[in-house]
Amino acid sequence: MKDYAVDKIRNIAIIGHGSTGKTSLASAFLFNGRATSRLTKVEKGNTVTDYDPEEIERNISINSALCFLEWNDHKINIVDCPGYMNFLWDTRASLRAVDAGAIMVCGATGVEVGTEKIWEMLEEFALPRIIIINKLDRENSDYTRTVESIHQFFGRQAIPVQLPIGKEENFTGVVDLVTKKAYIFERNESGKFKEEEIPAELKDEANKKFEELAEMVAENDEQLMEKYFEKGELSPEELTEGLRKSIFNRQLYPIFITSAILNIGTQSILDGVVNFLPSPQERKEAEGKEGIVKLSLDEPFSALVFKTISDPYTGRISLMRVFSGRVNPDATVTNSRNGASEKLAGLFFLQGKEQIPAGQAKAGDLVATAKLKETSTGDTLCAKGASVEFPDITFPEPSISFAIEPKTRADEDRISQAVHRITEEDPTVRIERDPETNELIISGNGQLHVEIIVDRLKKRYGVDVGLKPPKIPYKETIKGKSDVQGKYKKQTGGRGQYGDVKIKMEPLPKGKDFEFVDKIFGGSVPRNYIPSIEKGIQEARKKGVVAGHQTVDFRVTLYDGSYHDVDSSDIAFKIAASMAFKKGMKEARPTLLEPIMNVEVYSPEANMGDIMGNLNGRRGKVQGMEQKGNLRIVKAQVPMAEMLDFEPTLTSITGGRGSFIMEFSHYEEIPHQLQQKIINEAIKEGRIKPEEEEK
Repeated sequence: MKDYAVDKIRNIAIIGHGSTGKTSLASAFLFNGRATSRLTKVEKGNTVTDYDPEEIERNISINSALCFLEWNDHKINIVDCPGYMNFLWDTRASLRAVDAGAIMVCGATGVEVGTEKIWEMLEEFALPRIIIINKLDRENSDYTRTVESIHQFFGRQAIPVQLPIGKEENFTGVVDLVTKKAYIFERNESGKFKEEEIPAELKDEANKKFEELAEMVAENDEQLMEKYFEKGELSPEELTEGLRKSIFNRQLYPIFITSAILNIGTQSILDGVVNFLPSPQERKEAEGKEGIVKLSLDEPFSALVFKTISDPYTGRISLMRVFSGRVNPDATVTNSRNGASEKLAGLFFLQGKEQIPAGQAKAGDLVATAKLKETSTGDTLCAKGASVEFPDITFPEPSISFAIEPKTRADEDRISQAVHRITEEDPTVRIERDPETNELIISGNGQLHVEIIVDRLKKRYGVDVGLKPPKIPYKETIKGKSDVQGKYKKQTGGRGQYGDVKIKMEPLPKGKDFEFVDKIFGGSVPRNYIPSIEKGIQEARKKGVVAGHQTVDFRVTLYDGSYHDVDSSDIAFKIAASMAFKKGMKEARPTLLEPIMNVEVYSPEANMGDIMGNLNGRRGKVQGMEQKGNLRIVKAQVPMAEMLDFEPTLTSITGGRGSFIMEFSHYEEIPHQLQQKIINEAIKEGRIKPEEEEK
């Protein structure tokens, strides 16, 4: 591998909504750069960056994957990122490693919800970007309509630098507005093309678009503005340099066009990556937790681990962006988060899953190492004594949960180790036991995400589990007050048991959980028994009287009681307190609470009526709506119990174009008419006894 100077490196992420052709574009780039000997295809399962069996089976990108190529004496590192909403956390982490984004937009569907989400990430990280309209060979693709869609969402700063030659099945080439040349491609995936003059029928439009481009570039540079007014035009060199500066300052976002699957226009995009996008050297510095880190070879080594791959055979592989200095394959470095020393087990460049040994890694490059013991995604590695730490990578909270049941005892025994390996690779997955329901709960960013994790458990680690909807963590509370006595008295020949407490119960405001007040005066209950009384109530409230769920938001005041010099004990007062709690609950108008979720639904405007009706049918309360371009965002609060099957419903309503995010908001009382169903379920499961049995 040739050693490239820092200014000859480009680090880009190919990003966009699902199925816009990101992996196909990466394949075309690799083929054009002769990193592969043929144009690989997603549908054939032979692409470099979609190598996971799940990706091949489903024809979608699930993980960010790293590859590279050489083009015009530059090294281009590419991170091919997932586009489906369930996996955008991986895309977000990958953006921390690159210097620019290449946003894919489908020429038939235009800007979609994933496009907007990714744009927000690019804004958050202040990254320059280019926009690529793909699939212009497809039926119903429309360049003009797609550009209008881009302008609606991202403004006029998104400016075409190319025009298409032909439409749909007749799309054969591009007009380059910077060089004022036309490039006609053979429609045989070879990437071969002829440079020609702009077709006569496109000359007027090309001249108009060239003037618009030159004006917008000149507006961002006083010297270019003067030249433009003097001469009435800018040379290709002036336009290129002006574009480069405007893109770096995020003042302009050039729009390229292609058919990645036919390899039409892809070489021009590679030229654009080299000519317009910044090198790592141009960023000059990065933000650390304790100050600015200079991006220089002369500084001590520092790198951010932006992804971890957990392979059952080769172990843990850590992908990192080197921000400063250099490091050798056998170096010992420090993990800034925990202070641990890590011995590198080699360095290599990744071509998908292929590992190519690297003699050294230096500032600006993307590289991988293996078998780090104390390092996770988001950690900083640095030279000993360097004290550099980059800001943490933040990951979204899971939006959907399922209960999982190991199929056999052997699966149950193996699950703990498998879960550890999976969460190393995917920090957004949660697999933990619910203390209230005792179920093993798996949580992820959507149903597809959870299903893939379950498949991974089976195929990679031999752990077979079944999925079922989780039990909703209902809670109980009281709406009224009560004043009760709990007396436990037992005589069995020898020493007896005696405990007697009097308590008052009253509701607390939402979210206050539980309060115990000791108002014993005069020694009616000895001080040494008070902790046992509180413990008895704490344990009893874990299993309420309505449907066996934890009781919250109430106060217990212990104000009186009695004891026996010989027979009283901690256990007796604990039991007496438990009896008083159950009695007091029943007299204080107990009720059931359910978790309410904050839900944001992203959908095309045409589907809004159906979505609003669906949310209302789920007892949802719409809080408001926003419009961005042709997308609507509905904000609502909906009971968790009603959201378990929302994802497939939304997919059906919107034809896959809708998405949603969900997080816990608060607990709310369940309507009385719905409580009986939950009570009957609790009786069926044996969590509580029917009233007649209790009597």
